[in-house]
Amino acid sequence: MNVDAAYQQPIVFLLGFAVLILSVGIHEFAHVYAAYLQGDQTGRLMGRLTLNPIRHLDPLGTAFMFVSMLAGVGIGWGKPAPFNPSALRYHRWGSFFVAIAGPISNILFVMIAGYTYKYLFPGLPENNLLGLFLGLVMLINAGLAIFNLLPISPLDGSHLLEAILGIGHPINQFLRRYGFFILLGLLFFGQRLISAWVVGGIRFLLTILGLN
Repeated sequence: MNVDAAYQQPIVFLLGFAVLILSVGIHEFAHVYAAYLQGDQTGRLMGRLTLNPIRHLDPLGTAFMFVSMLAGVGIGWGKPAPFNPSALRYHRWGSFFVAIAGPISNILFVMIAGYTYKYLFPGLPENNLLGLFLGLVMLINAGLAIFNLLPISPLDGSHLLEAILGIGHPINQFLRRYGFFILLGLLFFGQRLISAWVVGGIRFLLTILGLN
């Protein structure tokens, strides 16, 4: 799918933006649900144990979704999922499971959309609305999963790093303090680096899933 060209069509842009918002909502719900399964009630009590994407949207992350769609990429983030690490059944590694749940939810949707397209509707033309929808679901969810695996706070990759190295590790302390500013700097001045990470990651993911 030629995403850059497709996004120039208003209906495709709006469909892609809707898919992106829904995908971010599912991503954040997965975090909250993973914590809930481990006994933490924080997300449920704050009204975040829901698939309603509006409950999970972050103003800056949503604005970046819109801008990234204009650039033909389609990435962003939602409000951080609330959870209490000390309430998790598995403590340190519980945080790892909560963090990885978001990207895993996106990868599952990549597989559902991709294999549906590949095996149930082979040869479906790209200008077909169903084919376009499945392609958008696949590419946008792949992009979200890869983008959120960046080990920069507040993205999921930073929480995975905390679980692996320990929250007190100097690298994690540095990222907690300066990660948000590093991320903003990359988003505004390091688009090529972000693009290389996301595009390269999408290609790798689709290759290992047999969907490229």
